[in-house]
Amino acid sequence: MSTAPKAEILALADMAAYQEGSVVSRQITKAEAGNVTLFAFDAGQELSEHTAPFDALVQILDGEADVFISGNPFHLTNGQAIILPAGQTHALKAPQRFKMLLTMIRA
Repeated sequence: MSTAPKAEILALADMAAYQEGSVVSRQITKAEAGNVTLFAFDAGQELSEHTAPFDALVQILDGEADVFISGNPFHLTNGQAIILPAGQTHALKAPQRFKMLLTMIRA
């Protein structure tokens, strides 16, 4: 597991490259209370509908994403964020390439 050192300036959008036909992920930090993961989605890729036992924050760093929470669609653009509530189904789709930071809160 590769995590970034603490007290270092991070250029998050540059830390995961787009790969054709893929979703790339890179764990930035992990702790018992939660973790932060960077994702790069190529156009047309998706994260299928699922639930998580904890709240999570999705922040769009580059591009645009379609987020679905309990069947409700949300279109997010660069710089926007949304909370994925614990226990509610959610999915993500890439109408174009996008990068996001996912912060999972376990405490």
